Amino acid sequence: MSLKVAIVMGSKSDAPIAEKAEAVLREFDVQFQTVVISAHRNPNKIRAFALTAENDGVAVIIAIAGLAAHLPGVIASLTTLPVIGVPGDGGPLSGQDALYSIVQMPAGVPVACVGIGNSKNAALLAVQILGTGDTLLKSKMKEYRKQFGDNDV
Repeated sequence: MSLKVAIVMGSKSDAPIAEKAEAVLREFDVQFQTVVISAHRNPNKIRAFALTAENDGVAVIIAIAGLAAHLPGVIASLTTLPVIGVPGDGGPLSGQDALYSIVQMPAGVPVACVGIGNSKNAALLAVQILGTGDTLLKSKMKEYRKQFGDNDV
């Protein structure tokens, strides 16, 4: 199976959030890679990552960042792959600053955004995106959703 999802963290402190997404992707047997690349400290590295992700087999990017949370937007500005932003839950505003940063992207550079610290939903959204072209994943998602009473999906 080729790499499908890249999880990018702005710093190592985002690892507990990333682990929740990793668990979901493992549950659905989706291959992924997790890396730490700061948009502010390593702009050349994040640029290289974003520009080569599609050629490396990545179909969806989950970007986890706190505070100013520029990481998801920077990645989205450099690729047409779907980017899902996960606001980190730290800092003096408990992630509200990160949430606003991610959801307020300029026109033409969309970033999907989930709730503060909710990388589980980011991974589920990634699975749903991949499921548009993968009937097995789509079927697994339908089974997964039944536990929530979504029998009509």
